[in-house]
Amino acid sequence: MKEANVIMSLMFFTMATAFYLLTALAYIGYWLSRKSWIGHIATAFAYIAALSMTMVLVARAAESGHAPFSNLYESMVLFVWAMTVGYIWMERRYRFKVMGAFVMTVAFFSVIAASILPYRFKSVEPLNPALQNKWHWLVDLLARIGLEKYAIGWLDFHVFTTFIGYAAFAISFGVSIMFLWKEIVELRGRKNFLADVFPESRVLDELSYRAIAWGFPFLSIGIVSGAVWANYAWGSYWSWDPKETWSIITWFVYAAYLHARVTRGWRGRRAAYISILGFLAVVFLYWGVSFILPGLHAYA
Repeated sequence: MKEANVIMSLMFFTMATAFYLLTALAYIGYWLSRKSWIGHIATAFAYIAALSMTMVLVARAAESGHAPFSNLYESMVLFVWAMTVGYIWMERRYRFKVMGAFVMTVAFFSVIAASILPYRFKSVEPLNPALQNKWHWLVDLLARIGLEKYAIGWLDFHVFTTFIGYAAFAISFGVSIMFLWKEIVELRGRKNFLADVFPESRVLDELSYRAIAWGFPFLSIGIVSGAVWANYAWGSYWSWDPKETWSIITWFVYAAYLHARVTRGWRGRRAAYISILGFLAVVFLYWGVSFILPGLHAYA
């Protein structure tokens, strides 16, 4: 049974990789051709890619026996899944398919990054004892119907909320790149084949802001829940572990973005630069800390 789950996990990940490539290429094709039928195909591919990544998470959970958020590979899969779901929601709401050329390209390269991780970051291992705590009230509730093994704990809640925040910031990053390009074209007052299909710069600025406004509360909840979990696991809410330190730095970057926008009226280029800086902080928080700076989160 376990071998079957391993095969299923690999099969769905391979399928997801293929569809993320097709999705990115289809959105780029739509961007360059302006043909609506290519845009519809791109959206269909995005749905299939999201479903494939959902099945990777399900198969991985069946393989490991716990929520699939315990190592670098699994959290990368969660990140891509959340980014895809968030993008699909934004496309349905705002009807700007061209965003997919940027956002889904980021998603595709994230899938590639997950695929080339060393085996030690991908293998299924027993959970570190610090990660095994469950919410006892939920265990008791689910035990009444025989589903206690599906109860979640602080690890699951902490990682899930944090990565929803990361995914929203990735979407904002892609939209901010579009904004800077579009603004340059508008300021020059010239036609540009590649940028003319973008929404107006003010619209892109607003979309970037909304993505950050959505992601910031989730990052905040993730940091607070992580502190509660740290107290349970190590007896201290905060230990200035490298990942904790960089998480609070990232939080301050996005807090500064929202503060400057709301109180100082920052819009446009300055806001886009902070959005890009914030996502670079997320990348270092996730990859730089994992590979360069040892600490309590080394197992991640």
